[in-house]
Amino acid sequence: MNCLSSTPKVNHEIDINMSEKRMKVPKEKVQALKGSVGGKMLAKMKKECVACPVTLTTISFVECFTCDKFVRRIKGKVHCAAP
Repeated sequence: MNCLSSTPKVNHEIDINMSEKRMKVPKEKVQALKGSVGGKMLAKMKKECVACPVTLTTISFVECFTCDKFVRRIKGKVHCAAP
């Protein structure tokens, strides 16, 4: 049985950009990550932004990471399953 068959199809490969200032992130998204991601990593993730194909805006990587369309992050790119 192939374990990769359960991975969602990647429709978008999006570059991760660094912003100088932290982007605003809803508190619910941050609280969802606090137990599984360290403080320094979370602070770094808040400074990263992505051109989201779902909302068609630039959002924080924290919002992208908690989205149900998020597949994986590899070498500065986000793989997204959004149509």
